[in-house]
Amino acid sequence: MNELDALVTEAQQSFAQAATPADLENAKAQFLGKSGRITEWMKGLAALSVEEKKSRGAAINAAKQVIEAALTARRQTLAEAELQQQLQAEALDVTLPGRRRGQGGLHPVSLTLERIELIFGSMGFEVADGPEIESDWFNFTALNTPQDHPARSMHDTFYVESPAGATPNLLRTHTSPMQIRHAVQQVKKYRTALDAGQPIPEIRVIAPGRTYRVDSDATHSPMFHQCEGLWIGESVSFKDLKFIFTAFCRTFFESDDLVLRFRPSFFPFTEPSAEIDIQFQRGPLAGRWLEVAGSGQVHPNVVRNMGLDPEKYIGFAFGMGPDRLTMLRYGVNDLRLFFDGDIRFLSQFQ
Repeated sequence: MNELDALVTEAQQSFAQAATPADLENAKAQFLGKSGRITEWMKGLAALSVEEKKSRGAAINAAKQVIEAALTARRQTLAEAELQQQLQAEALDVTLPGRRRGQGGLHPVSLTLERIELIFGSMGFEVADGPEIESDWFNFTALNTPQDHPARSMHDTFYVESPAGATPNLLRTHTSPMQIRHAVQQVKKYRTALDAGQPIPEIRVIAPGRTYRVDSDATHSPMFHQCEGLWIGESVSFKDLKFIFTAFCRTFFESDDLVLRFRPSFFPFTEPSAEIDIQFQRGPLAGRWLEVAGSGQVHPNVVRNMGLDPEKYIGFAFGMGPDRLTMLRYGVNDLRLFFDGDIRFLSQFQ
């Protein structure tokens, strides 16, 4: 074996012993680098004759090609080994069950709103809708709320920036404006009949939706839900209010022995007015009076703002908090839990 054959064998053995790409590059430098042994052989050609240069140069090039082939083969082997190691480290166990996409559901407050609409729908009430950014007239003035009422204070209500001199709009503080809007639409619809002195169909509507006030604690939220109810006709009495709301509460809580109490109160849009309390006869809340709604006979000024004659048309209104009803129905004692977005909490209601 001549010296070039020995060099090729040495290079092949050196490459084979390289355990990492870095080791292989170091071995390459020994044989094929600028100061490598093949390069030294090429430099030695300068001292040979032309004929010797041809024969020796061809032999050196042949040896160089064999060494380069060995280098390429070892590089490929190391790359494949590294890939296999990576694949094993990141391997997926295809026998494991796949991750399922969680099944969604309605929010507990949405479930309560659906339940309210279903119960009152069975009693002949329509469901009204309206804007959440409301005008001062619909939110306050039409509801007999005076200019000096605390609800009109900037620190109690979210007002929306308006052009200078314009009456500011606001995020509605209750859903009563939806009652007024619905009643005004109905009056416009039957204006001809009213002008002719003819009776019009009774206005029987509930208005569920989001409302906003500057308030936040364990039982209050700056954004919360309300459901207002309105029944206007020629002979609607307080007795009808007590019957309707008692039937609703007993159906909602599925408790026929639920007791209701109407306490005298004050609201600018009703006269007389009453707070409505309920008392469970069974369960953890048994024996306690719990406030759930406000109510009363619609004030004559409000009836007049609807476009109706308060001497002829009379009715009642009520307002309740679906969030509070949800808390009572499911035994939740902190309103903020409903709006924190915690899947662990919300999934209990699916």
